[in-house]
Amino acid sequence: MNKHFIPSEYHLNYLKTLKPELSFRAGEEPYGWQKKLRSRLEKILGDFPVRTSLKAETVEKKKFSGYVRERIVFQSEPFADVPAYLLLPAKINPPFPVVICLQGHSPGMHISLGQARNKEEKKLIAGDRDLAIQAIKNNYAALVIEQRCFGERQETKQKDKAPHGCQDAAMHSLLLGKTLLGERVWDVIRGIDYLQTRKEIDGRRIACAGNSGGGTITFFAACIDKRIKVAVPSCYYCSYRNSLMQIYHCTDNYLPGILKVADMGDLGGLIAPRPLIILAGETDPIFPIAGVKKSYRQTKKIYRAFKSDRKLHLLVGKGGHRFYAELAWPKIRKFL
Repeated sequence: MNKHFIPSEYHLNYLKTLKPELSFRAGEEPYGWQKKLRSRLEKILGDFPVRTSLKAETVEKKKFSGYVRERIVFQSEPFADVPAYLLLPAKINPPFPVVICLQGHSPGMHISLGQARNKEEKKLIAGDRDLAIQAIKNNYAALVIEQRCFGERQETKQKDKAPHGCQDAAMHSLLLGKTLLGERVWDVIRGIDYLQTRKEIDGRRIACAGNSGGGTITFFAACIDKRIKVAVPSCYYCSYRNSLMQIYHCTDNYLPGILKVADMGDLGGLIAPRPLIILAGETDPIFPIAGVKKSYRQTKKIYRAFKSDRKLHLLVGKGGHRFYAELAWPKIRKFL
């Protein structure tokens, strides 16, 4: 008699019994469905705080070839200050469309600026992760946000820390009824609030792009905040069953009870009818292409219900877990 001792065996079989409550069904009225799912997702992410003063400061300003770079700090919420860079094109006139650039699990936001401090960082940037420089080359402004737990926002005060930089913050947030993923999304929302205070920025033309963990926050920020007009998540979008339920991932990827509500293909429908440009690697080992395509089919059904399927694109690079600039920018230029 076979005995079932293995936790993953139980969880994957339990998953088969679930019928996500807010999965989109054929013939459903899309706007009402979207409103219900967005509301539920906000609660799962952890209720967002009340907006307080940004207390924004420009602490440095430098000129580079083709752009001006400002180092800024703004307050996302009390006791959560966000270091960031704003890059403004120098050869064209404002107001500029802008791309919010989000690095994934990396040494910090300087990767988005194309600044390598060692050989490993050169390899990271070689995977098209210098998003802010790419934005400038395409005549867009760029806002580069240091995400919680990366770079300058790494944990330094806790005496006994987990070996993975996101682990402690992710678990603490769960104890508080929040999620680290939701806290990072809130930082992006507040970053957009900041952008809308700048006369050089065209607040009607905001895109968000990121790879891996940056793709995660790009995706969920666009699900929540309609001010993001073009979303470009890279190497994240994939069915939960094919990825997080079977492959090791950092704790900051997990949302309590999300699979009882919706899977990735349905969540993608929250961005409709705005452009969603999904980048994936053909050989990405942690977000398998089969799971990407499975989710894409469901998201496409929803975009068709919104009569906006021409604004949904899946672009697959012949490589692994990286950004794919040559695929992404023609579509970004088309929609932004």
